[in-house]
Amino acid sequence: IGAGARTWLVEAAAAGTSRIGQKMAEAVTLAKLAGTDQVDRALGVAAVHQRFAHGDLASLLTAAGHRTGMHTATEERSLTQGTAGWAGLGTSNTEGAAR
Repeated sequence: IGAGARTWLVEAAAAGTSRIGQKMAEAVTLAKLAGTDQVDRALGVAAVHQRFAHGDLASLLTAAGHRTGMHTATEERSLTQGTAGWAGLGTSNTEGAAR
């Protein structure tokens, strides 16, 4: 399939994974359905994260299909309060002490 599959095979064997042949046969079947590139990428992710159980590859493929673009908040649209409130910490408040 590709480099991801090769990495998966090496890592799965090193981890002592059982039924490697059966799981690779499943990967080949999934590659026919979802495309070789996507399955190879998912196998690479599975190898890096030590995901060798039955169903892990299908789960990773499903998750990859549901990803959307990354969203980042700008300073104008951020919900954080910032650190301005900490600026007065440790300073004496002479106005409050006089009361």
